[in-house]
Amino acid sequence: MPGDSLNANINSGGVAKNTYDAIVIGSGISGGWAAKELCEKGLKTLVLERGRNIVHIKDYPTATMNPWDFKHRGDITEKELKENPVISKCYAYTEDTHHFFVKDKEHPYIQEKPFDWIRGYQVGGKSIMWGRACQRWSNFEFTAPQRYGYAVDWPIRYDDIAPWYSHVEQFAGICGGKDGLEAMPDGDYLPPFEMNCVEQEIQKKISTNYKDRFMVHTRWAHLTEPKDIHLQQGRGKCQARDLCTRGCPFGGYFSSVSSTLPWALKTGNLTIRPFSVAHSIIYDEQKGKATGVRIIDDQTKQATEYFAKVIFVNAACLNSNLILLNSTSNRFPNGIGNDSGLLGKYMAFHNYRGSVHGTFRGYEDKYYYGRNPTNPIIANYRNLHKQDTDFLGGYLTFAWAARPRANGSGETIGAAFKDALTEPGSWIAGMYMQGEKIPKEINHVRLSKDEKDAWGIPQLITSIGYDDNDEKLVQDFLTQSAEMLSVAGVENIVKHDTKQAPGLDIHEMGGCRMGNDPKTSLLNKHNQLHLCNNVYVTDGACMTSTGNQSPSVLYMAFAARAANHAVSALKKGNM
Repeated sequence: MPGDSLNANINSGGVAKNTYDAIVIGSGISGGWAAKELCEKGLKTLVLERGRNIVHIKDYPTATMNPWDFKHRGDITEKELKENPVISKCYAYTEDTHHFFVKDKEHPYIQEKPFDWIRGYQVGGKSIMWGRACQRWSNFEFTAPQRYGYAVDWPIRYDDIAPWYSHVEQFAGICGGKDGLEAMPDGDYLPPFEMNCVEQEIQKKISTNYKDRFMVHTRWAHLTEPKDIHLQQGRGKCQARDLCTRGCPFGGYFSSVSSTLPWALKTGNLTIRPFSVAHSIIYDEQKGKATGVRIIDDQTKQATEYFAKVIFVNAACLNSNLILLNSTSNRFPNGIGNDSGLLGKYMAFHNYRGSVHGTFRGYEDKYYYGRNPTNPIIANYRNLHKQDTDFLGGYLTFAWAARPRANGSGETIGAAFKDALTEPGSWIAGMYMQGEKIPKEINHVRLSKDEKDAWGIPQLITSIGYDDNDEKLVQDFLTQSAEMLSVAGVENIVKHDTKQAPGLDIHEMGGCRMGNDPKTSLLNKHNQLHLCNNVYVTDGACMTSTGNQSPSVLYMAFAARAANHAVSALKKGNM
């Protein structure tokens, strides 16, 4: 068994000292939720995080800094850009946030096809820097693979997950409207941020001219009007600073470090071990189940084993696939639970390539205050009840309008420049896409047989790319969005396709998909491995298809639902 040759270190006190009721690999959005639910139900839970510890507020070093406090005014140096060609492509990687992201050279992987893998290794993971959009899936998404003949059928439907959406929305605090849309169900929302006057004008024109398209208030993880449950977490109202990726000292948006992990700590049942690189899940051949997790200490490189009755894999999609593939034994030579040979296959992502923008005349006497950290959205209107295009899937559309600062002086320095910056410029408006990717077997990740990382773990090979369906979807978005903006009165419209590699969406999904049949899927309807039922996977790796909505709130719902199932199964002796 790979890893047996490692010098496994069991701390003084023996196996008992390293034994818990549950182990959660990863402390990000889904791992934090698994930890909260397990700890609330009384399970002594160990959270393994490969990065450093982060404490809410204390470890947000730039949260209250002014633009002039930064040596490079927020820009990344040329030297750092050259040293980090992948991570520096991320929209959130700037001088005020770069400490939350990995360094390329320290965490290598092999791109068989171009793939920009965006990672943040610390307690809280990427929940500190995430985009925070939180739309619900509808039954259209859960039934699409069955109706249109791709991937495999989801083993659940919207009604199965709806109560868990509510469960996490109420605790996390999601703002949004009540719109009655079939394609994007309403949730348990706080009041939304209001659209500005031009966004309201665009909304009105779209509603008047299209009977199947609905531009609505955002659904975003911000506390617009905190409830008692949020105040109990020590969180406060969003201040509309739009500096979220620095970490919010007000707790105005949801993250693991401001919400679920501190809540779990208060139970007395949580232990967090940072600097713990998960190597593999330990499988006991005699017992026929997983018994623990082998980790490599990030700093000492010492191997240690921890043991538990139930294991949650929440290392973020690609790392979860890596860990599962590396968890080999005589019973599972190709990775734990992988008799089907499908582990690491049918990888997918969201397509963000398309954007459209232009200028808008009028409302020059109107402005807005604060920096709204959200965008209005147009629910998917493609291929819902039937396939009505020459491509599969659909796309969510984010819309926006703004008045940037004016600079009519033509200067870039000096008094005239500063005076110009005190006045707003003309309105501009636009849209950008979040498109569905159809999972295909050819899109996969696998372990390198030759290259290892600094912890002796095989490097991951990414072989994930676009196809003709993706190209058609992008072109349809560009055409339709330009038309909608034109109808709304936007002029000088520019359409743009970034052609960016997969990965920058930071919505990787699949590889360990849910399904009804162990021959065609890895996980059952409760997110358990079909062939090793005390291992749960509730991050992006579990996704059977991608839908078009932002997936993080679905991961939260999956994690909470699965954790409660695990507690029930343990009590019944079914694990």
